[in-house]
Amino acid sequence: MKIHGLQKLTLLDWPGKVACTVFLGGCDFRCPFCHNAGLLDAGAEAELTEEELLSFLEKRRGLLDGVCVTGGEPLLRPGLPGLLREIRALGYPVKLDTNGSHPQRLRAVVEAGLADYVAMDVKNSPGRYAETAGVPGLDLRPIRESVAFLLEGTVDYEFRTTVVKQFHEEGSFRDIGPWLAGARRYFLQSFVDRDSVLRPGLSPCSPEQMAEFVEILRPYVPAAAIRGEG
Repeated sequence: MKIHGLQKLTLLDWPGKVACTVFLGGCDFRCPFCHNAGLLDAGAEAELTEEELLSFLEKRRGLLDGVCVTGGEPLLRPGLPGLLREIRALGYPVKLDTNGSHPQRLRAVVEAGLADYVAMDVKNSPGRYAETAGVPGLDLRPIRESVAFLLEGTVDYEFRTTVVKQFHEEGSFRDIGPWLAGARRYFLQSFVDRDSVLRPGLSPCSPEQMAEFVEILRPYVPAAAIRGEG
C-alpha cells in the first residue's frame, strides 16, 4: 500500500499524545481551502512503502503514544483496515481522520476495533456543504449518517470545521449547532493561507468572529472551542 507522507512527530494532531501522522492519497472532495492538494490523487508518487512505515513504527515503540492516519480520505483506500491492523499489532492506538463520506466503511473500521479516536470534518451547514466541499450536487445522506454514528459514542471522537471567511458566517453555525447537538467535542480551526491551497484568495475570519461563532454553538455543544485556545 502506498504511503504518501509521514510526519514523524506531532504534538498537535492528537491532543495529549506524542504521535506521528501518516498521509494517504486520494480524496473524493475538492475543498477550495485544502492544504493537501498533492494528496488528492491516490495514484501520486508514494513517499514510502507500507513496510517502510511499519519498520519506522517498530523502531519508535515506547517513544510515540499513537499514530494519526489522515489524507486525502483514508477510507477510500481498500487496504486501510489491513494497515490499521498492522499498526495496532505494534501496540499503537490509532486516530483516524475522515470527511464522513463513507459511513459504512467508518462503522466497519470502528466496530472491528481498528480506530481509537475519529476526527470528522464538518465542512459547513447543509445549505452550503456542497459548495464548501467543492462537489456540486453532493449527496449529504452519507455525511449525516457518519455524524449520527459518531454521536452514538461507539468510539471517542471530535468534529471540526476549518473556518473560511468566504464560506462561513453566523448562519452557518446557527444551522450546524442543532445538527451536532450533544457532541462530545467540536473544534473550530481558523483557515491559514498557503501556496498549496486549491483556490487562491481565501482568508480567515477575525478572532472576534471566531469567538462569536463558538458562542452560537455552545448552547448545543457546550465543549465547542477554538482549536489552539485554552
